[in-house]
Amino acid sequence: MKYILAVALLFSSVLVKSQVSILPEPVKIVNHTGYFTLPSQVLIQAPAQEDVKPIVEMLEHRLHAATGYSVRAVGHSSPATIKFVLNSNADVEIGDEGYHLESSSKGIQITANKPAGLFYGMQTLLQLLPNEIESKVAVYDVKWHVPLVSITDYPRFAWRGLMFDVARHFFSVADVKSYIDEMVRYKLNVFHWHLTDDEGWRIEIKSLPNLTVKGAYNVARVGKFGSYSPILPNEPRTQGGFYTQEQIKEVVQYAKERFVNVLPEVDVPGHSLAAVSSYPEISCTADAVNYEPRSGAAGFMAWTSNGIIASVDNTICPANEKAYEFLDKVFGEIAPLFPFEYIHIGGDECAKNFWEKSDAVKALMVQQNLKNMDEVQSYFEHRVTAIVASKGKKVIGWDEILEGGLAPGAAVMSWRGEKGGLEAAKQQHEVVMSPNNFMYLDFVQGEPSYEPPVYSNLRLEKSYQFDPLPAGMDPRFVKGGQANLWTEQIYNMRHAQYMLWPRAFALAESVWSPKEKKNWNNFVGKVEDEFKRLDVREVNYSPAMYDPIVAATKDTTGVLTVNMRTEVEGLDIYYSFDNSFPDKFYPKYTSPVKVPIDAIQMRVITYRGGKPIGRMLSIPTKDLQNRAAAKK
Repeated sequence: MKYILAVALLFSSVLVKSQVSILPEPVKIVNHTGYFTLPSQVLIQAPAQEDVKPIVEMLEHRLHAATGYSVRAVGHSSPATIKFVLNSNADVEIGDEGYHLESSSKGIQITANKPAGLFYGMQTLLQLLPNEIESKVAVYDVKWHVPLVSITDYPRFAWRGLMFDVARHFFSVADVKSYIDEMVRYKLNVFHWHLTDDEGWRIEIKSLPNLTVKGAYNVARVGKFGSYSPILPNEPRTQGGFYTQEQIKEVVQYAKERFVNVLPEVDVPGHSLAAVSSYPEISCTADAVNYEPRSGAAGFMAWTSNGIIASVDNTICPANEKAYEFLDKVFGEIAPLFPFEYIHIGGDECAKNFWEKSDAVKALMVQQNLKNMDEVQSYFEHRVTAIVASKGKKVIGWDEILEGGLAPGAAVMSWRGEKGGLEAAKQQHEVVMSPNNFMYLDFVQGEPSYEPPVYSNLRLEKSYQFDPLPAGMDPRFVKGGQANLWTEQIYNMRHAQYMLWPRAFALAESVWSPKEKKNWNNFVGKVEDEFKRLDVREVNYSPAMYDPIVAATKDTTGVLTVNMRTEVEGLDIYYSFDNSFPDKFYPKYTSPVKVPIDAIQMRVITYRGGKPIGRMLSIPTKDLQNRAAAKK
């Protein structure tokens, strides 16, 4: 009898645990037996504090919309279903953003030191509720209950960032707000807003109106960015847009209510064609008077063994005093709009071939005793850092700002792998880790012949290996980590969502959860649970983690062989070479397969438990041959 009771209790414990799926993984979860069921009248009690009010309103809205129940805030003298409590004496363990969540038979209590902790506790509470909590309309055939748990949670890093490039393709205020709404569900707290680039200038600068009159618009093209056809004379420049300063304030306030810091980026001195087109006097090149913002045509920049070579001068001139007067106006208007202490100044991928020909730059090198072009850019970065500092802000830039000498007080965002971050920390500068080999979410995330084309690959399993604190890094200087979504190949919000999720889940768990709590198989299960929630709220995502990873080799006799594996455990791969569509009755992949000599394509699909779960992929044989050639 005792054995049967023990088994029953164990099964009960497992059953409860299986229903606790939280992204990112909390520091500590203690599961208890049973559930708390929401009453038809939900009462929320919270401190009468201005920055707590939006939290209560958000929870009221979410609960009422999905359940149809009456949900309202009550005073401290009334009994409550859900209690938000701020500690009168700080709990050192949880810090400013941590929380304790307790669900019992009597109700739910979230306790924190600061309102931010209450907000993140609320996000966890919503994940504890059934998937239908994501519905925008009332769902009546659901048991609205919360498993009984005790959770203690706080972040590993303070900087948990997600970047959105709105310069390559413009996104509306509504799109930006939805981006912020999605990131905060997973406790991300820095919204990096990439506002300027060669293709567009997206922020109103009242003292420099041409930045948005001319700089915000280019020629509409659809296809593969970077290989568009040349722009014809007098083609209309109707693609683009910009945010007024009032809209910027609106977004910043929206983010503030969700405990998100907004980091604006003005990318200089490279990636500045939109600015140079608008105000040619800031260029080193006389022909800049004929420039227009880029529209994505081929032949713009080339990466060579001698550095980056640009076909037009898309840089702001470091030897031109008008350039610094221009930037003083830009940062003078930007700084008051953004409460965050940092402004991002870019600094990446600066093509210097026009500087090498510039008499003004040559004179500057003699005057300032600059030995090479990296030192010329460093001179520029030092002056820009001083301008930003004069506006009461700190500078952060891409890791190229290390080259030629880092300006005092500048922070580094390491994107070209981890090397830049390691070097900046060694120099005792603050670092945000954002290595492209883990955290560039515009990269192809699945089978290259199926996915939208981009120049590199990044599977979910690789993203999940991201550690913002790599070996050899001094933790004192690491502020946290970030993922970046560049939008050259992204034209709309549905596609942006597809590229973000689920790889941004990997980011969230890497920057919030304790390193020792990360577990790939557990993470996959939580991602699958979250897919169901994304379905309910009609947010797009990629199912690429279910698709096989396909490699190819050739032996010495020229025989082409295919090797396949899956990211997710427990999947079966079925394939065909005869142009038909394989299912579970076709050959199952168990070992490397030789490609028939006349096959023009291979089709593959994954199954789990006898049912299809992956997508039907058609991979041309010529693609397999190219992969085999690349292996050599």
